Amino acid sequence: MSPNPAAYTCSKTFNGFPCTHRQWRHPGHCRFVHGYSRSFRFWFQARSLDQHGFVVDFSSLKHLQQRLAEQFDHTFLANADDPQLATWQALHEQGALDLRVMTNVGMEASAELVWGWANELLQGREDGRSCCFRVEARENEKNAACFTAIPAWFSGAAAGDVGDGYPDDAWPELPYRESSYDEPVDAYVSSGDSADSAEPRADSLGIWEAP
Repeated sequence: MSPNPAAYTCSKTFNGFPCTHRQWRHPGHCRFVHGYSRSFRFWFQARSLDQHGFVVDFSSLKHLQQRLAEQFDHTFLANADDPQLATWQALHEQGALDLRVMTNVGMEASAELVWGWANELLQGREDGRSCCFRVEARENEKNAACFTAIPAWFSGAAAGDVGDGYPDDAWPELPYRESSYDEPVDAYVSSGDSADSAEPRADSLGIWEAP
């Protein structure tokens, strides 16, 4: 593999997203409902700077910040295969919690998920001049998980512009989806809806977002 060409990089952190979840298959205390104030650090790179001298204009990331808040701010995250999912749905309908159903609520999968969100935002800008190549999802000061990948559409990818030295064909194609896990979650139908009248609530990434 040829040496990686130089790239400008920067990072942006979004924090203050208190939410709860559980890993129901875990034999230890992680199977119980527990919570953290999550934070996400995004690393971006570009072969050239924009007209303002930026890799990414942070003021243009408001939609990403809003999407993080909608998913993780004072919400309850549940795996789609959680055997108690009907209970969580009932509590959501009663106003006791704000439910989000995900394929995988873990920090590693969350890092991969929001990496996809960031690159969805950047893909259509400036002919793919910049991309997100790493996300750190942190649950507290001690524990964090990272997902690292260069999207195939990135303008530097063909030249081997990869932050960690991986080959170009290691990166997933966009549009992004959680190909590591199950098929996207179908939006459940509440007791007051019919299958025909209920509005779809599952987005293209397989995430059910409560109204």
